[in-house]
Amino acid sequence: MAPEARPDSRAAAERRGRRAEAWAAWLLRAKGYRILSRRYRTPAGEIDLIARRGRQIVFVEVKQRADAAAAIAAVTPQGRRRIARAAAVWVSHHPAAAAFDRRFDVIVALPRRLPRHLVAVFDDAGEMW
Repeated sequence: MAPEARPDSRAAAERRGRRAEAWAAWLLRAKGYRILSRRYRTPAGEIDLIARRGRQIVFVEVKQRADAAAAIAAVTPQGRRRIARAAAVWVSHHPAAAAFDRRFDVIVALPRRLPRHLVAVFDDAGEMW
């Protein structure tokens, strides 16, 4: 069995992902955001973090990779569209949020560094700015 297919590798990746999301949530709270949801799952897809600051709802994808370029590249067009569809589902279940501005951010978690918050990376159609 290839190393990347081993169940223990999957479990380790899951732990790293959860740790990266915890760091990302910490960073957002330190910046004055309130975390509304973690790992919000819909039939359309999953959103790692949903946060609010003022009149802004932020849908956040967290990526942990060895370097920033690899993390940003991992947010694929298909992934961006999936997140945008999941965000539309979330808003439909939270009607008061329809009056808020929406934004799609990415938080890059790098080894032995603080997470890096990239603001307004793509729009609600999944297109890069």
